[in-house]
Amino acid sequence: VQLAESGGGLVQPGGSLRLSCEASGSIFSIEVMGWHRQAPGKGRELVARITGGDNTYYADSVKGRFTLSRDNTKNTVYLQMNSLKPEDAAVYYCNAELRRHASDYRGSYWGQGTLVTVSS
Repeated sequence: VQLAESGGGLVQPGGSLRLSCEASGSIFSIEVMGWHRQAPGKGRELVARITGGDNTYYADSVKGRFTLSRDNTKNTVYLQMNSLKPEDAAVYYCNAELRRHASDYRGSYWGQGTLVTVSS
């Protein structure tokens, strides 16, 4: 299983970016997909996640600014980030909790990370 992330980059405060994450490989079902982030000198934190039933969770710090959506046909999630702030700058990691086969337990998989820089 691989998670391919894209969409990071440099943006000015107040700007927008959209991150994408596609899961590929031997996948029976994806139960949760989402994004975490880690800023320099800080721990990794959950930003947003979406379940198979399309229930979404957002960290308080991004509510109203970030929107997470999912395309089940492509095993892909999108994180639309608007009104970006300098404190949003971090490496963003995609995470998927999935089963590779029907009889498997759920496993957790991570992408390599994509850098988001918010600076004027």
